[in-house]
Amino acid sequence: MPPTDTTPETPTPEEPPLVKDAGEVPARSNGGQAPGIHFEKVVKRFGDNVVLRELDFHVSPGEHVTLIGPSGSGKTTILRLLMTLERLDGGVIRIGDEPLWHMRKGGALVPANERHLHEMRKQVGMVFQQFNLFPNMNVLRNLTEAPMHVLGLSKDAAAERAHRLLDLVGLGDKANAHPTQLSGGQQQRVAIARALAMEPKVLLLDEVTSALDPELVVGVQDLLRDIARTSDLTILCVTHEMGFARDISDRVLMFDQGQIVEEGPPEQIFGEPSEQRTRDFLQAVLAS
Repeated sequence: MPPTDTTPETPTPEEPPLVKDAGEVPARSNGGQAPGIHFEKVVKRFGDNVVLRELDFHVSPGEHVTLIGPSGSGKTTILRLLMTLERLDGGVIRIGDEPLWHMRKGGALVPANERHLHEMRKQVGMVFQQFNLFPNMNVLRNLTEAPMHVLGLSKDAAAERAHRLLDLVGLGDKANAHPTQLSGGQQQRVAIARALAMEPKVLLLDEVTSALDPELVVGVQDLLRDIARTSDLTILCVTHEMGFARDISDRVLMFDQGQIVEEGPPEQIFGEPSEQRTRDFLQAVLAS
């Protein structure tokens, strides 16, 4: 199993700092509803360890971007910040034109209240490495709970959406099964369907095949390739599967020590990387 980033499970208690509002961020339109993602001078610390150091990067609307790099380089922390599972210590994160951890008040951005965070979370879905399904609920309830309680869907509407998504991921006959009755690959397919049930505009993928047995990896990757190809979702992916990264990505970012070392289209990063750090990392991963 490839190594994965590890970060503390409990968010730091500090609020994000008040900053001057820089206004709207121009973003490339893709003709759909998916927003872009913007990190502006983002800092994240865990104690004395600075994981992200004034990080600047963007993902355009509808773009599929993969983050690669060694464990501990900050990749998973980026996803956790976007899911509001960790608080940032500096800078601003925007989803589209709206700040995530801040809200506008007068001419400044102030720390977001829970209502603002609640609304922003609706735009983002995440598929985790360890599935994180509710073991006491059957598959159908795993897919309907959040749409009913967060989005306000009726029970019938949530169930209709869930059945459609289960058909999409090839598990239409597993609605009444519990997670413990499913294989790892089936559980991850349910997790993908659960993320899509919230109809997010941004989809985050965190090492989604690293917990699977090798023979189950291809099926899950093929499903995600189909979703990426047929949807206008903005996708941000963290993976050690370089073939998958090559297939799913419009752009690949190489991370090391909380900074972008190199970025470019997958054919450049995997074919002719310009940085020695990228070449060393790829050689180590492909040799393992």
